[in-house]
Amino acid sequence: MRKSVLYGMVVAVLAYAVSPAVAADINFTSPISQGDFKSFSQQIGSVIAYRNMAPAEPLGISGFDVGVEISAISIDKNSSYWRSAFNNDAPAYLGFPKLRVRKGLPYGFDIGAMYSYVPDSNIKLYGIEVSKALLDGSAATPAIGVRATWTKLAGVEDLGLQTAGMDISISKGFVFLTPYVGAGILRISSDAKGFLQTIGLTNETITTPRLFAGVKITPIPLISITAEAEYTELPIYSLKVAVSF
Repeated sequence: MRKSVLYGMVVAVLAYAVSPAVAADINFTSPISQGDFKSFSQQIGSVIAYRNMAPAEPLGISGFDVGVEISAISIDKNSSYWRSAFNNDAPAYLGFPKLRVRKGLPYGFDIGAMYSYVPDSNIKLYGIEVSKALLDGSAATPAIGVRATWTKLAGVEDLGLQTAGMDISISKGFVFLTPYVGAGILRISSDAKGFLQTIGLTNETITTPRLFAGVKITPIPLISITAEAEYTELPIYSLKVAVSF
């Protein structure tokens, strides 16, 4: 797990720094098949889905977490659908900066929200999450939690895309480290619009499993760093720096 997390952190930071997708629109310029549209929808849906990025333990009624996150995914830039989506100049990586906030509620509930805008592009995301701790965790026992999420892609004229997810995770704290693992189901709803609709493509609804693992590091009070690796259709690496109290 340690090697995967460290690799993911490096990939996430470098991908956001150098990826041409940071300054590129999703704008389909050539026809693709229905099968390619389904593959594209499954991959881009996995990308925009709400990342976990937190242990299973609840924040508590006075708890609050706000931070910035970077997620990155390696794509097959030579595939016909990615070339079409990026005007025949698809990047090797997609990087998504995000602002996230999470608030603790009574009875082990937490709620959260996410917003992302990729600079100099038409790519925007927003989403919400609700989680419930089944076990709060203690010095001797792990925490177990369930979570529901929803995200939506905005700003892309040719594509309407949203995701809904359910997952369960387990975590256990050790001094300033809290590793966690989890699994769930992601439902992706993709609507062909604009150019994609004019070439006769129809909407797709896809359900796919997801697995994730990560670690939250609290080097000093109030500051946390969370690194996570997820596998849905492709490996996705994320890094979050937050103020937590």
